[in-house]
Amino acid sequence: MYDFAQADQLSRQEIEALQVMRLRETVARAAQSEHYRRALAEAGVSAEAISSLDDLRRLPLTTKEDLRAAMPWGLLAVPRSEVVRLHYSSGTTGIATAVYHTRGDLERWAECVARGMLAVGVTREDVFQNMMGYGLFTGGLGFHYAGELLGCLTIPASSGATARQVQMMQVFGTTVVHILPSYALHVAHYCRQEGLDPRRDLQVRRGFLGGEPHTEDLRRRIEEAWGARFYNCYGLSEMCGPGVAMECLRQNGLHVREDHYIAEILDPRTQQPVPPGEEGELVLTTLTREAMPLLRYRTRDITRFLPEPCPCGNQHRRLARFSGRSDDMLILRGVNFYPMQVERVLMGIPEVGDNYCLVLTREEELDCLTVQVELRPQYSFDDLRRLERIRERIAEELRAELLFRVRVQLLEPHHLPVSEGKAVRVIDKR
Repeated sequence: MYDFAQADQLSRQEIEALQVMRLRETVARAAQSEHYRRALAEAGVSAEAISSLDDLRRLPLTTKEDLRAAMPWGLLAVPRSEVVRLHYSSGTTGIATAVYHTRGDLERWAECVARGMLAVGVTREDVFQNMMGYGLFTGGLGFHYAGELLGCLTIPASSGATARQVQMMQVFGTTVVHILPSYALHVAHYCRQEGLDPRRDLQVRRGFLGGEPHTEDLRRRIEEAWGARFYNCYGLSEMCGPGVAMECLRQNGLHVREDHYIAEILDPRTQQPVPPGEEGELVLTTLTREAMPLLRYRTRDITRFLPEPCPCGNQHRRLARFSGRSDDMLILRGVNFYPMQVERVLMGIPEVGDNYCLVLTREEELDCLTVQVELRPQYSFDDLRRLERIRERIAEELRAELLFRVRVQLLEPHHLPVSEGKAVRVIDKR
């Protein structure tokens, strides 16, 4: 089996030496594709010119638009006969894009995820229920093969069918889950409706959250509801999927698998590196991808490096919790903000329930934001004075965070629709 311990015990010097060697190999592989053959020639860079990590900045940036323009084969760096799988984006923000994998790509992907699972104590004795969607979405399959690689009894439950999910957890004694944050809360609510307490009636002791952004307060609510520790996992289809970076037991930053990826934090406007510790756009370069290597891919995800060493001893650099996406940024009357800012405020207010929605409208030529908020079940809607105090508090804390006033609409529990897939948090009616 793959030596997980050795990969996560590399020193900084060893990691960076390995990155330089693999970057040179990656540039040579990328040059076999039609897109990078042209892009590297225009930049005047070749594999032979790579002698240090500083040379990374000489390489061209790659965007989602580049992937769309190169469809279907322009980024393929190996013969089609060596490709054993493709994943295909939904295309909700534009033309769908394909990502290709060789057998070796799939093996390394599983290893990256398995290292993160192992780091928080998952072993072959665990029963792992994978509650993420399978198919063209990468979340399910990435964790599935990692679970099998570790030797877990792996249940490909996929998403949805909540009653069956809970039944399987009870029957087979599931100890580890992989789940969307919003769905984790939904499952806990379903259990309570059925007279079950996940902390008492289920055996889940660890979980992995991914697929949608969430705040620390929301993670703590999930942990409280399940009586288990939940760890953040980051990935994107263009980089294979989940496993690019994962938390360790400390739950304080996601360790990048730096032997497989080089991470940069750039100012999204100037495309220059930000000062150490400051937020910017995460840019990733694959180091071991065969079928479709990507150079300096702009993820649009906003984060920062955590400069201090992790107490766990792993020397791979850590990313802070993601604060949003540069392309998720909303503009209201000239003010920029991210939906995650709203969630951070709401989840810090004890009276607020688990579901909320941002509704943007235009009234008399002015943009308006209404934040719909469900309250916890113990707060009665008959006490109008108390409701008004809660509403005013929420509105004031949101104003302090966003620097503009919003409307707050209080709703009874379970009023907003619940999705068994990614939660819909923003409805723009402008």
